[in-house]
Amino acid sequence: MRVGTFVLAAQFPGQGPGEALHRAVRTAELVEECGLDSVWLAEHHFVPYGVCPSAVTLAALLLGRTRRIRVGTAVSVLPTAHPVALGEQAALLHLTSGGRFTLGVGRGGPWVDLEVFGAGLEAYDNGFPESLDLLLRWLGEPRVGADGERYAFREVAVVPRADELVGGEEGPEVVVACTSRNSVRLAAERGLPMLLGMHCGDEEKAETVAAWRRYARDAGRSPGEIERIGRGHVSAGVVQLADRTEDAAEALVKAMPGWLKQGLDAHVTVDGRYRAMRDPVAYTELLCGLHPVGTPRVAADRLAATAERTGITRFALLAEGSGDLAATEENVRRVGAEVLPLLS
Repeated sequence: MRVGTFVLAAQFPGQGPGEALHRAVRTAELVEECGLDSVWLAEHHFVPYGVCPSAVTLAALLLGRTRRIRVGTAVSVLPTAHPVALGEQAALLHLTSGGRFTLGVGRGGPWVDLEVFGAGLEAYDNGFPESLDLLLRWLGEPRVGADGERYAFREVAVVPRADELVGGEEGPEVVVACTSRNSVRLAAERGLPMLLGMHCGDEEKAETVAAWRRYARDAGRSPGEIERIGRGHVSAGVVQLADRTEDAAEALVKAMPGWLKQGLDAHVTVDGRYRAMRDPVAYTELLCGLHPVGTPRVAADRLAATAERTGITRFALLAEGSGDLAATEENVRRVGAEVLPLLS
């Protein structure tokens, strides 16, 4: 089982972006110290929900500060990024880190980002498959040209080649955030593992994994290939530890709703469409019930149960839900010292 942290760089009420980013960097450093597997970095624009606007840039910093852990984006939003530029950055990080970078990509939302970056709503509604395919070609071929609806350019050399890692033969790992059956099908057909969100419970995640396997099989992938790729699925969640389970939940219920309300309310749709936001208290309570929130034994048992029910053995767990740097540091240390030994 591989347990890592999911870093949102969340800006809690009363905090500034610098404080949130400092906590994010410190979390990653502790992951390395405490024996966890990985750090997964979120990307958002114009909202305090998360104040990291470039997951690949923060990944570069953290790869330079660490030596062992895997650093991934969760996710780089393809509709507002040029897939060739993103592919170049991914190749650079893959090669210079010794293969420790994972590129997580997703469709994002219908936010005003699409207007600011000039992508337009069409890129969100229909452009994700074209962008993903161009990105994958860039990461796997020596020369690439394009003749698509959104991207069209003459053939150019791929420099640097992502598959030229010393001692390795493949480019960076790519995972796809999946929130709909269309994205599940797309990931399966392209032979890519999924990143599943923290709002999903074990039953929904198990159903999604089963659907992915069916789509992969229908696309002609062998049982062995499906098994190998499927080991890369990632389950996002929340972790909060305390000596009593009720204290762990209370810490999150006190802190997270204020951040969620401030952060989620700040999202603006590009076309004025109505987007219903979750009740922040009810959502926090839901997360406490779904994920490893409680004593170290409760947390370990919940992770083991999720792995058994879903087949997913990689976890990206939000540890900053208290909003406090010292509490986040203690939380990460306890995961490494008290939860990981129970999972081995």
